[in-house]
Amino acid sequence: MSQAVLAAPALGVRHRRILPHTTLLALGLLTPSLLLLAAFTYWPVMGVTLRSLTQQRFGQKPSWGIDNFVRLFADPHFSTAAWNTLLYALGTIVPSLALALLLALALREQGRLTTLLRTIIVMPLLIPLVAVAALFIFIFLPGGGLIDYYLAALGMAQTNWLGDPDLALGAIIAITIWKNTGYYMLFFLAGLAGIPEEYHEAAKIDGAGIATRFWRITLPLLGPTIGFVAVIALVNTLVQIDHVIVMTGGGPSDSTNMILYYIYQQAEQNMDSGLASAATVICVGALLALSIISLRALEQGIHYES
Repeated sequence: MSQAVLAAPALGVRHRRILPHTTLLALGLLTPSLLLLAAFTYWPVMGVTLRSLTQQRFGQKPSWGIDNFVRLFADPHFSTAAWNTLLYALGTIVPSLALALLLALALREQGRLTTLLRTIIVMPLLIPLVAVAALFIFIFLPGGGLIDYYLAALGMAQTNWLGDPDLALGAIIAITIWKNTGYYMLFFLAGLAGIPEEYHEAAKIDGAGIATRFWRITLPLLGPTIGFVAVIALVNTLVQIDHVIVMTGGGPSDSTNMILYYIYQQAEQNMDSGLASAATVICVGALLALSIISLRALEQGIHYES
């Protein structure tokens, strides 16, 4: 009894000595990551935010204010780019996720044929977006392209897919769906693999059909996966503009201009860093808000333990 009492203070001293050592070790291991985050994430964000609030005219001292944001919202090119980005997001996210989910459901079983089909569907993921854009330029080429060749065989007129303001954005959307569907399918396959088969077996015993099992079991259990993939798809709609630059350059008549390409134009072509920074802040803020909403919905989704 007395030995235990005497050992207790010594044990407390030992814990007090180990705790600082463990804390310093943890900080030492985290320091490289924290420095990289500070140098390549937080510091650039702070710099862009400061530049967005700085108005500098030639021959005058810099002034603080929201003039850059006022100019941004008064610029019709920005409103066009924002509207195109919204249409691009709706036209790519919803069809891509729906098609990826259908393909994952169809190819969830293991087999040689399904493995071959998965490989074919995922193949576009391995091709750089710039190479995809160069390939589809020849496919959409008026008169001599692959699409117009088969349309001519059917007796249909030639179409300038990338030169028509009413069709150019649709062509960009189609390329994006073809490029990203296989990537999203991989996440859905992983999500389907995590659903216990006992749920489906029990539903079959109760007489539930395929549609009922999908709506009542599969889709709710895939809620976290869908929320995660939706955030990735949302980010892709903002950062994937390589095909826009290569194929249309934002044209014709700004019909394919996106927010990120608008930022590039203002920063590199017009040398207006204040306007580009203001657009960047708006873009990052909107992306952050939408990501938080999606992740909150993900946290409130249905989770089942296997």
